[in-house]
Amino acid sequence: MWIDTHCHMDAHEFGAGAQDVARRAAGLGVSMIVIPAVERGNFKAVAGLAHGAPNLSYALGIHPICVPQAKDEDLLALRAAVENAMIDPRFVAIGEIGLDFFIPQLCEPAMRDKQERFFKEQLRIARDLDLPVLTHVRRSQDQVLKYLRQVTPPCGIAHAFNGSEQQARMFIELGFRLGFGGAMTFDRALQIRRLAASLPEHALVLETDAPDIPPHWLYRTAGQRAAGATMRNEPAQLPRIAETLCALRGWSADEAARISSANAHAALPRLAALAD
Repeated sequence: MWIDTHCHMDAHEFGAGAQDVARRAAGLGVSMIVIPAVERGNFKAVAGLAHGAPNLSYALGIHPICVPQAKDEDLLALRAAVENAMIDPRFVAIGEIGLDFFIPQLCEPAMRDKQERFFKEQLRIARDLDLPVLTHVRRSQDQVLKYLRQVTPPCGIAHAFNGSEQQARMFIELGFRLGFGGAMTFDRALQIRRLAASLPEHALVLETDAPDIPPHWLYRTAGQRAAGATMRNEPAQLPRIAETLCALRGWSADEAARISSANAHAALPRLAALAD
């Protein structure tokens, strides 16, 4: 049993074939996929998708990349949507939320302040409703940690983690798990692979971030992209991505599936309840 803790199943790359994607993944043992929202406009879409196949669930949140277009009333709409979703067993977390200090536009002082304000308000929703969070931490690990200490949601996942070992252990001390996916499969991803190999086993969860962050065997060169080559990442790749984790830690596939799934359930208690 595998769990993909982060997949943007509503992305345009999947078109109308999301349910086929879910079925393909289920056929390879991916028993659950978490679909995070990114903006107010797709709250209903991710919830609807999650009810379209037995191995789908969802989270609600406003992604930092969507913050520039977001309005303050979107935070009120998020709180209302989350409160309504509490009766839905397929709703499992607040996400995707966080901070992104990689994109230049998002690093401008006014936009940085807006990102931080939206992140803090979404953490308050998670804290108030005792919900875990799926956090985006691109070049922002220390700042995300600062707000997690201030607002203290119960638990969550640092998605696509790519920080230092010290930062990783700080997330773990706060009760967070760290997401590892396609980036781990590249030999040159030395820091990510070191963390995957050395961190406590209870801290690791698996993800695809599909259709993004493809594993090395799906990576397209600039020339391939220009030629329109179709090499889309999807949850069915998760068992093969997990082979890298097995090689790094000396685990069997059964061990990796058991450990990573137990960790996903610990990070997302409503997901564990759904599995039961």
